Amino acid sequence: MVEPPHPINWNLLGPEDLEAEWLELNRWVHWLRRTYGLPAAVVPPFWHHHPELLWELSALHLHWLCCFDAEKSGSAPLAWHRDFADARLRLRDWVATNGTRLDRDRPTRQTAWPGEAPAPQVEDVIIDDRETEFIEFVLAEVEKRREEEDQFYRSLDPRTGEIS
Repeated sequence: MVEPPHPINWNLLGPEDLEAEWLELNRWVHWLRRTYGLPAAVVPPFWHHHPELLWELSALHLHWLCCFDAEKSGSAPLAWHRDFADARLRLRDWVATNGTRLDRDRPTRQTAWPGEAPAPQVEDVIIDDRETEFIEFVLAEVEKRREEEDQFYRSLDPRTGEIS
């Protein structure tokens, strides 16, 4: 039995689910950009490095899954396209703010608030092979999540199961 689409909280996924969701979203983003001819100013190649783009594209994917489900009304796809127009405007804003481009990327600039240490300097990084870089990125994210999960379990008291 296939589960109905559900929201993804990227912060809570275990390592295996995280990898599967990254790969599925990447597949869908490729389909989306090709189907609609989206420029890098809307969906840049290195969207996966920017949480603001991850969350926006993930929400758009979920909305697409729900609106194009066979059980939905015939007008649901039209609603998706209306919302897609709004999402494209937000995506353009995110891309303009974070500075990622077709052939290069940099971390999204952060603004330090009064009393905080200055934000680190950001540098553009040129990435020649997007697909290889994406797989390396996903594997690193999965390993980081696995380490976080292992650290959490090590912090539990073996007698009570509570955080020690």
